[in-house]
Amino acid sequence: MQAALRERWGERVIGADGADRAAIAEIVFDQPDELAWLEALLHPKVVQEYLAWREQQTAAVAVTEVPLLFEAGGDERFDVVVVVTAAPELRAERSHVRADERERRLIPDGEKVQRADFVYVNDGTLEELDAFVGDVMAQLTR
Repeated sequence: MQAALRERWGERVIGADGADRAAIAEIVFDQPDELAWLEALLHPKVVQEYLAWREQQTAAVAVTEVPLLFEAGGDERFDVVVVVTAAPELRAERSHVRADERERRLIPDGEKVQRADFVYVNDGTLEELDAFVGDVMAQLTR
């Protein structure tokens, strides 16, 4: 993969520990064609690794966090989808990426909520989040 990154964008995107995510982000967040190229490179590899991991699981429920699940069309690979959301202002406080850069690439929360099996608005306490997760797990393991 590093060879493909190097061929596309040169040495500036390769650091001492591999791909320089900050350098790559500077390129792709303002250039939709470059982002599409990167996603076409990464998404199949991520899916392949995930499917191999999932085949090894023996628990009744396997949980996977997928930030761009709907955007990448990955929701079809899951039996149940849980959406965790928050108000835009709260997400902006929690993120290191400008909201306008992030949000323009995402499916609106309303659509994600409609497509999900479970939804949690993450604006409360950690205890409330834990209770939600416990309830979902109880429903899934009945």
